[in-house]
Amino acid sequence: MPKDNYGNSYDISSSGTNDQGKHYCSRDYGSDASNSNSNSDGSYYYSNSDGSTYYNSGDGYSNYTSPSGQSYQSSGNQK
Repeated sequence: MPKDNYGNSYDISSSGTNDQGKHYCSRDYGSDASNSNSNSDGSYYYSNSDGSTYYNSGDGYSNYTSPSGQSYQSSGNQK
């Protein structure tokens, strides 16, 4: 499992190329992350200090919104 610059482990939940031709990947730090809100249905939501947010439904759907407001979604079941 890869680690970020602070030593926190994460999984890459989705990656690809956006409409500007730039590569991106969404990091999943799991439901134990300090900035995470975990729900009883298995979904969770991160609000990051840079203004970005990350939502994971727990069953395949995820959504990342960058600090500039650009949204990236993966396929799956949205709750």
